[in-house]
Amino acid sequence: MKTESVLTRVPVSEISRRIQALKTRMENTGTEAVFLTHKPDIYYFSGTAQDAYLYVPLDQDPLLFVKRYLPRALAETGIDSVLLVESITRIPELIQSCQGGLPRSIGLAFDVVPVRDFQFFNTLFHPAVLTDAASLIMDCRMIKSGWEIEQMQAVADLSRQTFSFVCENMTPGESEIAFCGRVEAFARAHGHSGKLLVRHYRAEGFAHHLMSGVSGGQGGALDSPVCGTGTCSAYPYGAGHKLIQRNEPILLDIGTMVNGYHMDETRMLVIGTLPSQAEQAGQAAIDILHHVLEMMQPGILAGEVFTAAVDRAEKLGLGEAFLGLPDLKSRFIGHGVGLELVEAPILSKGNPQELMPGMVFAVEPKFIFQDRFAAGIESVIQVTDAGARFLSKTENRMFLR
Repeated sequence: MKTESVLTRVPVSEISRRIQALKTRMENTGTEAVFLTHKPDIYYFSGTAQDAYLYVPLDQDPLLFVKRYLPRALAETGIDSVLLVESITRIPELIQSCQGGLPRSIGLAFDVVPVRDFQFFNTLFHPAVLTDAASLIMDCRMIKSGWEIEQMQAVADLSRQTFSFVCENMTPGESEIAFCGRVEAFARAHGHSGKLLVRHYRAEGFAHHLMSGVSGGQGGALDSPVCGTGTCSAYPYGAGHKLIQRNEPILLDIGTMVNGYHMDETRMLVIGTLPSQAEQAGQAAIDILHHVLEMMQPGILAGEVFTAAVDRAEKLGLGEAFLGLPDLKSRFIGHGVGLELVEAPILSKGNPQELMPGMVFAVEPKFIFQDRFAAGIESVIQVTDAGARFLSKTENRMFLR
């Protein structure tokens, strides 16, 4: 069954609430204006991902500057003031014309603006001083509204359907990468956008990350507990050319995006029977996942969640294999997920961020046994007023075929 598009337009009330939340943070930090250039940020605060820039002053209404395509931007956005610009060099004079002048300082998301663009904007808005507004933006985005949770529930439906397809169609003798192609074709036909968005310029998002048997036991470049072999030295992570075999542990990490929102889930599978150590590790990962779920109360620190997961793995006798090879361990147990596959906050070692209702995390307790296999699970969890709950709809278990 195809997942129908839930999102036709971000409600105007959502846009108004988000702009106000940003302005509150701007006022608290003395930020006079914010200029948004990163598409997920522009979409979040305006409702459109057309080729545009969003200017949000503290004391006046926001201005959306559209290069292309104006008719679609007008149909999609919840911003009242929309101006067509043939060149972004005209933006400062348009701000002055509409609002009487430029502020003394303007915030940019320093984490995503390239150096060359920064230098250009520094000249463009002179004498305004450019400041870092990345934390203001992400502080808004990391708290999901009820409307956003509805979007993510729709993505969870497609992720569950995709795992069902996997269980019904995986066969021995097919290469990892070929099978992932079939999985992606199914997901795309049922509503997956295809592209996964990631914020860091050195990171990449790929939808179907399959590691069978010894492929899962390889260390590598991916900032994750498990890496896979990839197809070549230029793309050394994820599915490779190895043939899937019977009676070997298989770890499949599926990223799904529908209507701009992501779901990130991992399950263990086997065609036949799991080796006893792999089954033990898989059950331990499920145990740690539920242990973390119980801990994720409002007010607890992200770093405390990480420590609790590590301690639980040690108690279960699997600390050496937890979160990576002994000399290559990940320093996080989960990450925020929403308009980008990985976003703030991160459930990382020592992170003092307090968990708050509306935060959504992909929690991924995983083990790697060098040159043998990987085991684990990943599910999406929402922090609520009363504690936490699963947004994932795929069963938290190992799948046998």
